Amino acid sequence: MKKEMKNKNDDSKLFAFIAAFLSIIGFIIALLAKKDDKYVMHYAKQSLIIFIIFMIAMVTEWIPFIGKIISPIVNIAGLVFWAMSWIYALSGKMKEIPLISEYAEKMKI
Repeated sequence: MKKEMKNKNDDSKLFAFIAAFLSIIGFIIALLAKKDDKYVMHYAKQSLIIFIIFMIAMVTEWIPFIGKIISPIVNIAGLVFWAMSWIYALSGKMKEIPLISEYAEKMKI
């Protein structure tokens, strides 16, 4: 019985990491494969928000002058949040990424 629990936990950690690492693709994989797993969906939702941050950075790049300043800052923040999500997903605990988790929790998926 204990071995089954460990495997499920490892399985959840793996899918949470995949969701975090593969961004939008990982979110879709998690949504299709582990929609009922709260742990996996916690990190999948955060991954979706991080993907949106990268899309915002890409769009702001087109704004003359200010975009060239804002876009790199948003990209760096996105990279930091992305790396945090990998580490947190492998931790086995539902940790919140600052600023990101607030929006992820509001998603009703």
